[in-house]
Amino acid sequence: MQPISNRPGFRQMGVRRFGKVNWLGLYTLSRREIMRFMSVWQQTIFAPLMTSALFVIVFALALGRSRGEVMGLPYLAFLGPGILMMTVIQNAFANTSSSIISAKMQGNIVDTLMPPLSPAEIMAGYLIGAVARALIVAAAIALGMALVIGQGLAHPLWALGFVVLGALLMGGLGLLAGIVAQKFDQMAAITNFIVTPLSFLSGTFYSVEALPGPFRMLAHWNPIFYLIDGARYGFAGVSDAPALRGLMVCGLAVALVLFTAWRWLATGYRMKA
Repeated sequence: MQPISNRPGFRQMGVRRFGKVNWLGLYTLSRREIMRFMSVWQQTIFAPLMTSALFVIVFALALGRSRGEVMGLPYLAFLGPGILMMTVIQNAFANTSSSIISAKMQGNIVDTLMPPLSPAEIMAGYLIGAVARALIVAAAIALGMALVIGQGLAHPLWALGFVVLGALLMGGLGLLAGIVAQKFDQMAAITNFIVTPLSFLSGTFYSVEALPGPFRMLAHWNPIFYLIDGARYGFAGVSDAPALRGLMVCGLAVALVLFTAWRWLATGYRMKA
């Protein structure tokens, strides 16, 4: 009798049956990540919008008309794109990091690791959720800016490109943070002492040209500065650094972060026993 392994159509265990990409698995993971934040939209979508609005209101009331122009723009028009990008990167980071750390703490990370998904597909599924959340938040804030302060889009494609790059960069960093952290306290420390200071101190509320020489030089080595500066170029048409340079720096940073995330997922670093 012919062995089962030699019969036509037989596949060894562990052989992928989905081609080069498991599109069904990728769709399922992406849908899960999107539904996860949409099911609590009051916290994941509405709360960031309220925070952004409060920033604008506080600065408008505190400074009033006493604040002169910055880079040739009224201060609120200068501030708006920075607030938008700051909110985008914080939400992209929170989406992937909270998903990973919650699954690890609740013990259901195996539900993501066991299905026939490659490391690249797992990473892509999480990033699609982060980008979707970032785009929804960015669109809502952009609409508010247009209605309240009349802020339009000087370069729409540049604005979209930097928003997507920001979501990919911080979504990737969120993956790394979620993998490294072993409990919620460690994740809170990463958020409070790394992500929040970097987003606040990267030209969100001021032009980096106002900084002393050494600090200005350090700012130009910070990819988040280029994200905020690029968003300002896309919305207002002005920037501290050339937009093309910012695009290249952000692209390289995204490639480095995503390669590291892929490598950690491929090796099971802090994910598998």
